[in-house]
Amino acid sequence: MSTSEHDITELIAALRARAVTLDEVAEQFRRRRWARSRRPEPRTSREMAEQLDPALPVPGSIDEVTAAYDRGELTPEEYDVLAAAVADAFRVET
Repeated sequence: MSTSEHDITELIAALRARAVTLDEVAEQFRRRRWARSRRPEPRTSREMAEQLDPALPVPGSIDEVTAAYDRGELTPEEYDVLAAAVADAFRVET
C-alpha cells in the first residue's frame, strides 16, 4: 500500500476488512509524514469559530484516526496502537 497523504481512511478500511493486520497498519503509520493538527492562530472571528468546530479534522493528521475511532471503526485497543505509531512518526521527524 502507498503512504500517500490520503490513504489513512483506506488503511483503516483494510484493517476492518482484515486485509491487513494492525501491526502492518501501525508500521505504515510510523513511516509516513503526518500533517500537524494544530491550526494557525485565527485572524478573524469566522476563523475562530471554525477552529471551535470539532467536526473539522485536519486531512492527513491524527484527526483522521481519531475520527475513525469516534465513528466506531477502530476499537480502543486499535486506536491506542495507531496513536502510538503516529507519535513514533513525530518523534522520528524531530
